[in-house]
Amino acid sequence: MDVVGAAAGDDHIAPPEEYEDIVSTLPTAMTFQAKLLYQYQGGWVIYHRIRGLLSFQQRFTPRSGDVLLASPPKCGTTWLKALSFATMARAAYPPNAAEHPLLRLNPHDCVPFVDDLFSAGHHDQLEALPSPRLMNTHMQHAQLPPSVADNPDCKIVYVCREPKDMLVSMWHFVQNVRPVTFSDLFEVACEGKTPDGPFWDHILGYWSASRSSPERVMFLQYEEMMRDPVGVVRELARFLGLPFSAAEEAAGLPASIAKLCSMEVLKGLDANKIGTSGVLAKYPHKSYFRKGVVGDWINHMTPETAVRFDAIVHDKIRGSGLSFRSPLV
Repeated sequence: MDVVGAAAGDDHIAPPEEYEDIVSTLPTAMTFQAKLLYQYQGGWVIYHRIRGLLSFQQRFTPRSGDVLLASPPKCGTTWLKALSFATMARAAYPPNAAEHPLLRLNPHDCVPFVDDLFSAGHHDQLEALPSPRLMNTHMQHAQLPPSVADNPDCKIVYVCREPKDMLVSMWHFVQNVRPVTFSDLFEVACEGKTPDGPFWDHILGYWSASRSSPERVMFLQYEEMMRDPVGVVRELARFLGLPFSAAEEAAGLPASIAKLCSMEVLKGLDANKIGTSGVLAKYPHKSYFRKGVVGDWINHMTPETAVRFDAIVHDKIRGSGLSFRSPLV
């Protein structure tokens, strides 16, 4: 694997237009950002990524050893990128190295976002990466091509979050794009019409895949990662076929990786205080590091609102075996 680099994708290329015959037939809706969503294969895809999703399905050629990180937006994607990169690259970049890429680059500059690369026509950058490749996506599991979803030589690591906290994090993040009231976002989320939503289908798709193929799909919950980050690093390494050796354990590498990738360390770095990242849109690096805590929803939702949202979530995931535990309810 290798570092993508902060400059990747600076030269914008127009999205492929050969899918216009498909796109023109898709149902549409407006988002809380006043942007168009297209409904495709059960999920809502924001307008500037729909052709990229189709391009990914048609053009992506997996390699043995590929690792795809997946998540709904604002569920710990940045943290998972950092942990996965540090774990997979530890031979080339020991976590205590003074010149570690995560000390000088934002995690999003270390792990390419395939949704935007294909949407901007930059997918050739993936071909230039040495194996094993580490990538990420917000696509629903049902939208992944079978060559990825059913490939025994590819691994998928998924992270989700307690939905109320996810919604609060999303609300803060979209303020970088345009002002929107929390109540407006809340109503759209209740309808399932957020980008890459409905979020319950997103979560259930990967949950089901992890239950049927645990050797290929690892399912993480943000709250569990917060409780035991070092244990998660060990689990992640084992799942990826890169378990820590006795010597690495004795040297404290799992704990060193967890510390390097912690909110406290990453948020304090200049690389994450200044600059922007993104191919189709540029987002401030600092916008990826707000609080990272569990239970912040209580500062934004009334008890009645929280009960309404919980009822929707519980109804959608009933019978799946999946649950979300919040320490505040």
